[in-house]
Amino acid sequence: MNAPAWTGMLPVDDTELYVRDTGGPGRPVVYLNGAYADQKHWKRVIAELGPDYRHITYDERARGKSKRSEDYSFEVCLRDLDAVLKARGVERPLLVGWSYGGILAWHWTDRNPDRVAGAVIVDAFPVGLTGEAGRERIRKLFRRYRLLLPISARLGLGARMSADEHADINIELNEIAADSVPVLGRLTRPVRFVLATGDSLGSEAGEMEEGRKVLDEVLAANPNIKLSAKVPSNHSNVLRNDSPAVAKAVRELTVTRGHAEEDFGKGCS
Repeated sequence: MNAPAWTGMLPVDDTELYVRDTGGPGRPVVYLNGAYADQKHWKRVIAELGPDYRHITYDERARGKSKRSEDYSFEVCLRDLDAVLKARGVERPLLVGWSYGGILAWHWTDRNPDRVAGAVIVDAFPVGLTGEAGRERIRKLFRRYRLLLPISARLGLGARMSADEHADINIELNEIAADSVPVLGRLTRPVRFVLATGDSLGSEAGEMEEGRKVLDEVLAANPNIKLSAKVPSNHSNVLRNDSPAVAKAVRELTVTRGHAEEDFGKGCS
C-alpha cells in the first residue's frame, strides 16, 4: 500500500504527540527517541536509508513539539507507540530505538511479538542504577543541571519538565533496564544492537563500557539477538556520527530470512 505522507498533532489521552510519517510504499520503520530527545536526531539515519523505507518519527510527551501531560511513565510511552501505530495504520513495523527508545523497543517487542518485524537497539543495555544510592545519584545529577534543562529542551536534548520530573523518568528507566535480561532472553523476533563506546553525561569513568558487557550474556543465550556494530562514538553522539552503522543494522533485518522477511511484506494495513 502506498501510504500518504502526514505531519501533525495526534491527540492521545491528555496530550498531543507531534508525528511525522513520510508515507510511500516502503517498509515501515518507527523511530523511538532517547529519554529527553526529540525526533530530529534521526535525520541522518533516515537520510542514509532513503525512500526505500517509510519513516515514522514522533516526539514523546513534553519533548520536541508534543504537549505536556500528567503522566510520563514508561507504561504510557508504550501505549503512545500503540496510538501512533493505530493512527498511521501500521502493522508489523521495524522498531529502531536509541537509549530510552531502545528499552521501549525491546519491551514492546516482548509484549507484541506478532505485531513487530524486528528491532534495532542503539546503545541501550540491561543495566541501571538502582537502590536508594542510585536514586539519590540521579536526583543530584538533575538538580545540578536544573538551570540548563530549559536550554536543553530547546536543543532537543531535554524535556519541558522540572529537574525532579527528569529524574523520575531516569530512575524508573534504570530500574526497568536493570531487570531486562530475562526480557531480552525470551525475545523471538530478530534484534540487532549497535553499541557506542566510552562514557556519557552523568556516568563515571568506564561505567558504561562495563554496562555494555552485560549484553555478552544475552548474545550468547538468545540466537535472535546479534551485535551489528560497535562504533567509536559515545552514547550522546552515536546517531550523529555513526548513522551509517544504524542504517546498516536496519538493512540487515530487512534481508533477514524467516519471520522478519515474511512480515515486511505486510507492513501497511
